[in-house]
Amino acid sequence: MRQRILAGFLVLSMLGIATAALAADPGRMSPVLDRILSKKELVVGTAADMPPLDMTLKDGSIVGIEPELAQYLANALNVKLTLKTIAFPNLLPALEAGQIDMVMSSMTITPERNARFLFAGPYFGSGKSMLTNNASLARTQDSDQINNPNTTLVALKNSTSQIFVQRFIPKATLVTADSYDQAIAMLVDKKAQAMVADYPICQVTVARYPEKGFLTLDRPLSYEPIGIAMPANDFLFWNTVQNLIGTLARGGQLEKLERKWFSDTSWLKDLK
Repeated sequence: MRQRILAGFLVLSMLGIATAALAADPGRMSPVLDRILSKKELVVGTAADMPPLDMTLKDGSIVGIEPELAQYLANALNVKLTLKTIAFPNLLPALEAGQIDMVMSSMTITPERNARFLFAGPYFGSGKSMLTNNASLARTQDSDQINNPNTTLVALKNSTSQIFVQRFIPKATLVTADSYDQAIAMLVDKKAQAMVADYPICQVTVARYPEKGFLTLDRPLSYEPIGIAMPANDFLFWNTVQNLIGTLARGGQLEKLERKWFSDTSWLKDLK
C-alpha cells in the first residue's frame, strides 16, 4: 500500500514540475511536449492488433497493456488520450511526420530505430517465436529443415521478425504481411508454413484459435526490449515519459498490468 501511495505521489509531483516548467519558460525548446500540453491531448499510434499488448475488441474499443499504460501517461500529464490505429509498417513514418506524438505497439528497441527516434522504456520484455500448424516443423531441432527455400515463413512487414528471418534463417522463403491477421490467414490458407512473431502473439494465437491446431515454441528464441518510440527532436518529452515509466515500474503498476492481461484471458472471446 505504501509503495502505491508513494508511486502516485511521485507521478503527481512530476506532473507539477512539468507544468511549472512550461509556465516558467514559455520560450523553451520542447515542441512536442508543448503541443500536447497546449492541446490537452496525447495522440498515441498503435496497430491495435497485437494481443495482449494492444488489441481491438468487437465493440471497437482498443484495450491491452499498452492502452492502459498510455492512459497512465495521459493522466500524469493531465491531458486527454487519443489512440490512433495505424498499420504497423506505417507507425514510424506517421511519428516522423508529426501525425502522432508517440508509438506504443509492441515495438522493439533496436539500434536502427534508435538512430532515428528516441525510445522510452523498456516497459516489457519479449522475444521471437514461431507459430505453425505443422507438427513436424514445430518439433524440429535441425535448422536446415527450416533454413531452406522450400520453407515459406511469414513475418510482419518492417518488423524485427522480418529482420530476424533475414538474419538467422536467410535461405527460407520470406513473405511479409501488413498485419498479424493477414499473416495468420496465410497459415490457414497454406500460403506459409510458419509465422515468425513475438512470443506473446504466438501464445495468444494458439489460445484464440484452438480449432486451427496451431503450435508454438515453449520459450522465446531471443530477448527483445519493448519501448515507446518518440520524436527525436524533443529530449524533454522523452525525459518526462522515461521518468514516468520508471515511477510506474518501481510502484509495481507495470507488473500488475502484465499479470492482469496474461493471467485472465477472458478478453479472447471479445477480440475483433
